[in-house]
Amino acid sequence: MKKSNYDAIIILLSIFFNAHLSHAQSPNPEALSYENPSAVGMDSLFIHSKVDSIMNFAIKEEAFPGAQVLAAKNSKIIFHKAYGFHTYDSVQAVSLTDIYDLASVTKIMGPLPALMKLHDEGKLDLDAPFSTLWPKWNNRKDKKELTIREVFAHQAGLVPYIIFLQEVMKKNGSVKNRFVRHEPSRRFSTKAYDNIYIKDRFKNKIYRKINRSKVSDIKKYKYSGLTFLLYPEIISRLTGTDYETYVTQNFYAPIGATTMGFNPKTKNYQNKIVPTEIDTLFRHELTKDWVHDENAALMGGVSGNAGLFASATDLAKMMQMYMNYGSYGGKRYLSEATVKEFTKVQYPENENRRGLIFDKPDLNNHELTLADSYPAPSASPDSFGHSGFTGTFVWADPQTQLVYIFLSNRVYPSREHANIYKFNIRSAVQQVFYDSLID
Repeated sequence: MKKSNYDAIIILLSIFFNAHLSHAQSPNPEALSYENPSAVGMDSLFIHSKVDSIMNFAIKEEAFPGAQVLAAKNSKIIFHKAYGFHTYDSVQAVSLTDIYDLASVTKIMGPLPALMKLHDEGKLDLDAPFSTLWPKWNNRKDKKELTIREVFAHQAGLVPYIIFLQEVMKKNGSVKNRFVRHEPSRRFSTKAYDNIYIKDRFKNKIYRKINRSKVSDIKKYKYSGLTFLLYPEIISRLTGTDYETYVTQNFYAPIGATTMGFNPKTKNYQNKIVPTEIDTLFRHELTKDWVHDENAALMGGVSGNAGLFASATDLAKMMQMYMNYGSYGGKRYLSEATVKEFTKVQYPENENRRGLIFDKPDLNNHELTLADSYPAPSASPDSFGHSGFTGTFVWADPQTQLVYIFLSNRVYPSREHANIYKFNIRSAVQQVFYDSLID
């Protein structure tokens, strides 16, 4: 697309979407709106030619069938473009309003804002034992002394992951009738997928296995998603409100993130939902409208590790709020001190790059080549975000005031498709926006 044509589209988007993007009654400099790259000191022609080139290459190499890229600078969306199709049959083109399965991006969009708010309210002491949040760990010798800070920073030595699907599957590939039914009933009301219902008490089995999981004696960076299966229950207990209701009422609804939520099949969204993997093991069809992650599915689609769906613009609102250190559109959601603490590297002396739940750049990222960096080499040490297994990525950089959203379904048709990693596509696109900054 020629630059002049794109600029014309940006003007139209500004007219139609600016009012929609801001939930405030009057224009607010914190709320996102559309603008041309040149208005915020970025080279528009460079951005379009470079991003188009990378994305077209990625689709040709089957890194994903389609994707979309959004970038905002100084609270202005200066680039938002869709590429390719939902699947390789090229039937449904990707749209700017499409909703994606966020996978692990859920971690910073679901439980994280709630946990930060609880910290603001004095209900969560980062240096207290995690057992103050999850009392069952008081009875576990290897867990009772683990602090919340250690757990949040992936410094606690917890097991990375437990595949709970193995608990409901027989060796011959069929499901265990005592855990899975194809019709709902009083004891089987937890819906994992169309015509798949999980025993309601299976959640307790998940909790028990997490409680009994091993802990490493060595304290070093070791990514673990286990406690994210506990956070919905913890948040519900501490707030007296259902987890999904709590994050929706306190964050998604007031910030205007109208497509952000769990189990989108039940939400009657007008937006198209991009499918993920052709599941030959559990669902036996193309996974669409329901969460891809099996652990989140066994939790009924509402979890802290995965399960959240959203559009690019709604993700941008949340990331802009974080980049503003807790405020958006004239409303404060979190204290500045809390957001700064959570987005800070916690254990650099231990070669751990992580913040509190937030991911951070590699500690020597600026010294690395694009092929080896995470994320883009020019991302500042103050920047933060998270990636998702399905091919999603969100990042914010307070130093340059850049928000970057990348959404794809790289797991289609199979999770074995790994060219998005081989070619470091998400970081390569992100680097373009840094390189486009005009001194």
